[in-house]
Amino acid sequence: MVVEPKAKGFICTTAHPVGCYENVEKQIQYAKKTGESYQCKREKEFKKVLVIGASTGYGLASRIAAAFTCKASTIGVMFERPAAGKRTATAGYYNTAAFDKLAKEAGLYTKSINGDAFSDEIKQEVIQAIKDDLGEVDLVIYSLASPRRTAPDGTTYVSTLKTVNEVFTTKSLNLNNNEITTATLEPATEEEIAGTVKVMGGEDWELWIDALKAAGVLAKDAVTVAYSYIGPELTYPIYYSGTIGQAKKHVLETAVKLNQKYDDLKAYVSVNKAVVTQSSSAIPAVPLYLSIMYKVMKEQNLHEGCIEQMVRLFDEKLLGDTVPVDEEGRIRLDDWEMKPEVQDAIMKTWEQVNTENVSKLCDIQGYWDDFFQMFGFRMPGVDYGADVEI
Repeated sequence: MVVEPKAKGFICTTAHPVGCYENVEKQIQYAKKTGESYQCKREKEFKKVLVIGASTGYGLASRIAAAFTCKASTIGVMFERPAAGKRTATAGYYNTAAFDKLAKEAGLYTKSINGDAFSDEIKQEVIQAIKDDLGEVDLVIYSLASPRRTAPDGTTYVSTLKTVNEVFTTKSLNLNNNEITTATLEPATEEEIAGTVKVMGGEDWELWIDALKAAGVLAKDAVTVAYSYIGPELTYPIYYSGTIGQAKKHVLETAVKLNQKYDDLKAYVSVNKAVVTQSSSAIPAVPLYLSIMYKVMKEQNLHEGCIEQMVRLFDEKLLGDTVPVDEEGRIRLDDWEMKPEVQDAIMKTWEQVNTENVSKLCDIQGYWDDFFQMFGFRMPGVDYGADVEI
């Protein structure tokens, strides 16, 4: 069948299998080329890697970077939907199929486990796979993103995108017509804050590490990394100081706790650059900030997508003699985004932008290209008029 994008706002309900394959292959080629140029600078390598949340975005790019810069064996965990009738599979399902095929062709071990990573059942399935095939893992990447989580006691928690203690009104970009509007967020209740921390905080990360440790499948001096974001003061009320930010603070507290609990484990939080994701597209002000940031960083030759960030995480941060961190112990991959010259230019544009000049001052095209490429569309060289097997 011919697969076309069906998108409204920040939701796309279709995915293109050939486009997803091309997107994964493109990231692999970047990782191989860049990784080879860094090889002589490395002090160590990771050889057996578990990626929890491995099918899209930073998780997928992490798995690609591990496999194709370190030649690591990888196990990936994801929760994706296969095709059914005329309904396509999710992009993450196609991405994973592409990764598995290309990794095997390169002679690399790969195993993908599709299921609810929050569940004890999937944790045990992963542990058994490690015992059977790898013995142990030396790196665990935690890159899980979900709007809800069912905890081990059966309670289901839901995350909320709200401010804390204050109503916040800000400029925003209407993705349906590219108009500059205003958006207002109401403060969250204590229950909503607690639910967001339960879903997006570090509790499940800690449960994974505890389970892997108890099963004896974490290598001595293993490393684990969870991902976070801080962003500029411009978005603090809705991100860093909002409900999501409370969850991310809990992730950092969890890293400290894990380092105290296990003296032969190193736990880090990596603060990554803002990129277009389906979840970030839903946050008021963020699509506008992203489209301005894209233009500024491209003009300053500093722009990075997920794969560029993750290759840099491995080559410049994790694989050296020491891991560079800030005063709070965080790896800062957002260092280019937060350069004063970048943020000054973004703020200048933010104050000037309106509906009449948004196309001139913002990289709307780049934003939408990244959005649709997440689902396998707008990939160069793909014939989107051709019939494909979904």
